[in-house]
Amino acid sequence: MRRFLPAAAALFVALVLQVALAPYMALGGVAPNFLLLVVVTLALTTGPEEGATVGFVAGLTFDLVGAGPVGPMALVLAVAGFVAGLLHEAMFAEGWLLPLTVLAVTALVSELAYAALLIFLGVEIPFWRALVTKVLPAAVYNTALALLVYPWLTRFLRPEHPMKTFRRLV
Repeated sequence: MRRFLPAAAALFVALVLQVALAPYMALGGVAPNFLLLVVVTLALTTGPEEGATVGFVAGLTFDLVGAGPVGPMALVLAVAGFVAGLLHEAMFAEGWLLPLTVLAVTALVSELAYAALLIFLGVEIPFWRALVTKVLPAAVYNTALALLVYPWLTRFLRPEHPMKTFRRLV
């Protein structure tokens, strides 16, 4: 229960930010994905099972709130949460570079997987144009946002493990 409340609060705030603020933060038609940042950060701090569960819930909520097909974001975030969670044991010993690298790679692969799932489901997307105008910029945007959000969010989600390596960032 001690871990559930911070995770639920972070997920709720991310959902509110995704719906209410992200469209206004769009740069060149690319909005940040706050849910992805929370899912990957939670997975890195707690492990693969929690990451996959929170990823599925966050993705399903995103799909239900949005206008697209239901299911693709749930699958993408569940897999992203599980895979990122596999690395949670080594995260806090390595400083800040490794978690941000994982977030950057996860952001890129998640955007690619989401676009591929939409194409597979029959949504007409010109893949190469989407890759250049949506997928790559979204990965860069989410990585830059992760640089700001990750240190604070990990301290909120995991207060019992202080991270001395983040003192200079925060």
